[in-house]
Amino acid sequence: MREAAMLKAHNPPAMFAPVGPYCHGLEVVQPTRFLFSSGTMGLDREGHAPDGIEAQLETAWDNLKAILAEAGMTVGNIVKVTTFLADRSLRGPATAYRQAVLGDHKPAVTTMVAGLLQDDWLVEIEIVAAA
Repeated sequence: MREAAMLKAHNPPAMFAPVGPYCHGLEVVQPTRFLFSSGTMGLDREGHAPDGIEAQLETAWDNLKAILAEAGMTVGNIVKVTTFLADRSLRGPATAYRQAVLGDHKPAVTTMVAGLLQDDWLVEIEIVAAA
């Protein structure tokens, strides 16, 4: 695995502190490569969405980790996470799961409530990673 790119967090004192486990801006200082994922749903290998937000979050993050691994990266290489949720009530579980996956790593984050393409899809996540 390649090491993460050199990153520098930016949380300017002239603005509000981050209200969660993220930074306002994350500068990629010396990357050699970037990886952009497509929106990744919590779908298993057969394309089925398991029941419930926890199962879909686990599957979505497992899918993202597989993409990162194929590129020789880990979650420590993630510089941006965008999460699309089917309902605002899913924000708490999605934030908690992301924090559990990322640990102390705090990339830039955006979370939106959106109509997803299928009714049984509860979450879609896309990432940008750098190495």
